[in-house]
Amino acid sequence: MQLSNRLRVLLVEDWQTNQAAASMAVNVGHFDDPSARPGMAHFLEHMLFLGTEKYPDSGEYHAFINQHGGSNNAWTGTEQTNFFFSIDADVFEESLDRFSQFFIAPCFNLDLVDRERHAIESEFSLKLKDDIRRVYQVQKETVNPAHPFSKFSVGNLQTLSGSQQTLRDELVAFYQQHYSANLMTLCLVAPLPIDTLAQLAKCYFSSIVNNDLHKHYPATPLYQAAQLGQQINIVPLKEQRRVAITFPLPAIDGFYKRKPLTFISHLLGYEGKGSLLSYLKSQDWAANLSAGGGVSGYNFKDYNISIQLTDKGLAQLDDVIQATFEYLALIKNSGLAAWRYQERANLLTLAFKYQEQIKALDLASHLSINMHHYDVEDIVYGDYRMDGLNIAETQALLALMTPDNLRIQLISPELDTNRQAAWYHSPYKINPIDKDRVTPWYNPTIRQELSLPEVNPFIIADSVARNDKSPHHVPVIVCQENGYRIWHRKDDEFNVPKGHIYLSLDSQQATATPRHAALTRLYVEMLLDYLTEYTYPAEVAGLSYNIYPHQGGITLHLTGFTGKQEALLALLINKARERNFTQERFKQIKKQILRSWYNQSRAKPISQLFTSLTVTLQRRSYEPLRMAEELEKLTLDDLHEHISRFYEKLHLEGLVYGDWLTKEAKALGKRLEHILSLVSSPSGESERELINLENIGTLIREVRVAHQDSSIIVYYQSAQASTLNMALFSLLNHTMSSTFFHELRTKRQLGYMVGTGYLPLNRYPGMIFYIQSPTTGPLQLLEAIDEFIADFNYAVMQITNIQWELTKQGLISQIMEHDPNLKTRGQRYWSSIGNKDYQFNQRELVVEQIKQLTRADLIQFMMQKMRTKHCDRLVLFTTGEQHQNQEPLNSDNMITDLRSFKQQAPKFSY
Repeated sequence: MQLSNRLRVLLVEDWQTNQAAASMAVNVGHFDDPSARPGMAHFLEHMLFLGTEKYPDSGEYHAFINQHGGSNNAWTGTEQTNFFFSIDADVFEESLDRFSQFFIAPCFNLDLVDRERHAIESEFSLKLKDDIRRVYQVQKETVNPAHPFSKFSVGNLQTLSGSQQTLRDELVAFYQQHYSANLMTLCLVAPLPIDTLAQLAKCYFSSIVNNDLHKHYPATPLYQAAQLGQQINIVPLKEQRRVAITFPLPAIDGFYKRKPLTFISHLLGYEGKGSLLSYLKSQDWAANLSAGGGVSGYNFKDYNISIQLTDKGLAQLDDVIQATFEYLALIKNSGLAAWRYQERANLLTLAFKYQEQIKALDLASHLSINMHHYDVEDIVYGDYRMDGLNIAETQALLALMTPDNLRIQLISPELDTNRQAAWYHSPYKINPIDKDRVTPWYNPTIRQELSLPEVNPFIIADSVARNDKSPHHVPVIVCQENGYRIWHRKDDEFNVPKGHIYLSLDSQQATATPRHAALTRLYVEMLLDYLTEYTYPAEVAGLSYNIYPHQGGITLHLTGFTGKQEALLALLINKARERNFTQERFKQIKKQILRSWYNQSRAKPISQLFTSLTVTLQRRSYEPLRMAEELEKLTLDDLHEHISRFYEKLHLEGLVYGDWLTKEAKALGKRLEHILSLVSSPSGESERELINLENIGTLIREVRVAHQDSSIIVYYQSAQASTLNMALFSLLNHTMSSTFFHELRTKRQLGYMVGTGYLPLNRYPGMIFYIQSPTTGPLQLLEAIDEFIADFNYAVMQITNIQWELTKQGLISQIMEHDPNLKTRGQRYWSSIGNKDYQFNQRELVVEQIKQLTRADLIQFMMQKMRTKHCDRLVLFTTGEQHQNQEPLNSDNMITDLRSFKQQAPKFSY
């Protein structure tokens, strides 16, 4: 519908969700920033949240959403800004009243201007060492400077400098010049009738002013002629080698009904036998390839073929590009066949027909953006629409993928550079591509190893879910022997012809030591690499799988259409048993894992602390650098020996859920049991041991990280894995989180990454407080957290009975949120099995406990668990480079040798 002020609104009546959601997409982004004020659109997005004339308290909106079991966020892109939230459906109207005021009468309080530009600075600082941002900035500097893409998008203290009054005046002017109802799209999703939603939209959003604005971005091309035929060398912080072969194309919105680029990417990104990636891998030139990415906007689309290179591939870069042009020639000459296009179109038709419901929040956000890109009848269907192969249109786009219309972006640590990008200081160099290099690319002779995909045997024209009812409300055991158990439940709610199979293999050999853990990870990565060529057609056809290591062994997860799921599982098992690992692939995969582990030392400080938290507390989790030490020494023979020992004794736990009948699950279980009996003898489950922090006091561990910011995590652990303690920790987190964020991030400006979290580890509930700060060292951060905790008792005492009951109800709604789809339900069942919640009713039991809890219970719990600075807890911290001169965080109770600490500390196990 369209309101009287020309605001376009999409209404979604959804009776399967207990959450309601709203999303406003505004056709304004950083392309609209004044040239003297980079980051203004982003700054405005931040300021809109901080009070309106009707609701002037800057923290009220966030607190209201949180209290009622919801979440909210926003982002600023190139041409759109998106604001969205979800909340308990019974307070949807009150939340819309608050939300709509952002666009009707925001306060833009003068006294919050300085505070919020510091928040922008923290956000900017957080990503200073993020290679994605650093590369993106180089791209901005190497396009046409007259194009709005060249603008610095985030903003920081420098771009938002000046007096608060001046900046506020500019902010108000920007808001009035760019925010208008006719440039906005609103999506409401709720378990309410359409008529009611229509009334809510009219009531709360009709007052948004329509200034009848029209967008006028310049017709300037993204690249000047001289900027084509260039190679841009960029040095990253992380160890990586990647080339992006880029072809500048026109804007693509007009192609959405036929999606010619999706079809081209379908062929270029193929990974089976004869594919470009398969050939590059066989030459040891590449490890990965993706086609079709790249920036896009109102008058441009960068079509990227992005290739992860090996050292050898970097040295042979021109050969890699030559092979790419040969595959493009193959597509141009022989690829434009209707049956090939139809294969891709069929997949999208099935994906649309059997798409699984997503959360109301994600749906609202996605559709509000779609309203800016698709015709009204395609807002829901546009992503899936492929109306037919238009050969002339597809050829016209392929005709632009030539050496004349080319840019090469090369990323590698050892490249020669001669300049630094603004803001992020990324070193780079622009080189014109020499004519001698380009000549062979013009008329490529297609080498015989390259071929187009054959007909895909896994693609099905259609599939229908069986409507058999499940005799059980939760999964039940259908097969059980010594060392072996399979659970099953037939879905009878979502009615999609899809299934999920989880198979967890526990082996005492999996993670006994860092060496074992490194070998298990190596095995998983080798297996995934080996399987790719055989399983890629199944992946394309909507049958996906993942194999991942865990504390006790490895898990295989299959998902997709049930008609061919068993065929894929049989293929996986047969290929896994072959173990035809070559020395060449071993060297390459080993190098990739080492690169990944070494790169983790360059991740954000707070991310490294989250990794260190589980490593510190879980007996069989290890630091990436510790596993890297072991992996450096390992050989292919070591791997083969480890695999043999891994399979000697196994414990299998599995779940079959979805469109699987009981008799089919039983038959599958029998086959798996037979296969297992051929390779291993039964074993018990591997122990998952967790360090017990009871009576240990405040335990402190410093993690060394080279970064300008400091960071801290404070973790409190429950001494019992009881539903009462689960209820207490989750309620405490829910009650605190909004206030903690408001006090320490919004008011005190300690950092951009600030929050609390309910964190169960190995079934034991717990809670964390975390901050990453560009301004404050770890000692002061710990003092700020302790001060907040000490004061929070009084805050709980101030809560009225009504507010207390609403707070509890908000948490209960979150815990009991209806599973939106088969995937989420399957994940919940699998987590329950992992947590030994064999009645699948733990969340109901926790909710019953929450209902009984009083404010006095929560205060007493806090006094017991968090009463002093010396209570039982773990503090992890990093010291920022710019905080070295501040008073350090020291203690007599510090972990200096992690290995001996983990060996000697008392443990819980299950």
